[in-house]
Amino acid sequence: MARTGTNHTLLNTGSRGGALRATLAGLLLLGGLGGSGGAAALAEPARTPTTAEILDASPAADWRPLDPASTLYLDLDGGRVIVELAPAFAPRHVEAIQSMVRAGASDAAINRVQDNFVVQWNLTSTPQPTLAGEFTRPDDPALGFTPLPDGDVYAPEAGFASGMPAARDGKGAIWLVHCYGMVGVGRENAADSGTGAELYAIIGHAPRHLDRNITVVGRVVAGMELLSSLPRGKGAMGFYESPARPIPFRAVRLAADVPAAERQSLEVLRTDSPTFAALVESRRNRQDDFYHVPAGAIDVCSVPIPVRERPAR
Repeated sequence: MARTGTNHTLLNTGSRGGALRATLAGLLLLGGLGGSGGAAALAEPARTPTTAEILDASPAADWRPLDPASTLYLDLDGGRVIVELAPAFAPRHVEAIQSMVRAGASDAAINRVQDNFVVQWNLTSTPQPTLAGEFTRPDDPALGFTPLPDGDVYAPEAGFASGMPAARDGKGAIWLVHCYGMVGVGRENAADSGTGAELYAIIGHAPRHLDRNITVVGRVVAGMELLSSLPRGKGAMGFYESPARPIPFRAVRLAADVPAAERQSLEVLRTDSPTFAALVESRRNRQDDFYHVPAGAIDVCSVPIPVRERPAR
């Protein structure tokens, strides 16, 4: 996935000079708001609002909290990486991950960092039962698929489902896609050779050719910078060569097993919300001062899914 500045950065979306109070229609025609009124306002060209303006105007209902039972905390010396798991797409693998973590992932460590590709880690060195690949699943309206208006190279349709980048084939199948920050399950050649004990996160350009070939179990929602800045492995495929080299996690826990006072209270913008629709349109047609030629299109891996600290209410 092409990296974007806000895709995996915890966003501060508090009031900046006062939040805009506008409907979605108003957001998409922001150039007509707050002008001198009348004919002068009509004469002004409409402009697409910025991401910050859109998020400032977002109602609380357009955000959702992370489910503690499906939120993985990976603590490194430098800070915490937070992964939102996707049981709607890979229930057997997510259940296995939850079981391993709750059994005590005392030897969990990062053992591979391949430049422009992945960071890979083991949750445990104890042998685990293999699982059938969960590469796709049947489409379901309950997933809330939000299609992008532009085409996709790897699928008939791409968009977002259950807060994750996804694609579908129009024949009843849907799957999560390999964008920057997505988390997948390592396996051997056989489709049923993964266990969930070996996981990786994408730290480079989106390897979409892996879609429907590997089980994707979630995405990093915070701490991505901790993974992407790790030393690159010098061995084949970025593996650390020395047995002493793997980078251990200080702790691996589910948020549900962490005292509430010690959890990070994060919320994610709903990908089936009017605010997200406005954000997609804004990213497709960047019109701030830096952009002289708006692209007029966007791919699924270039749309940020904002995450923020939950504001006090």
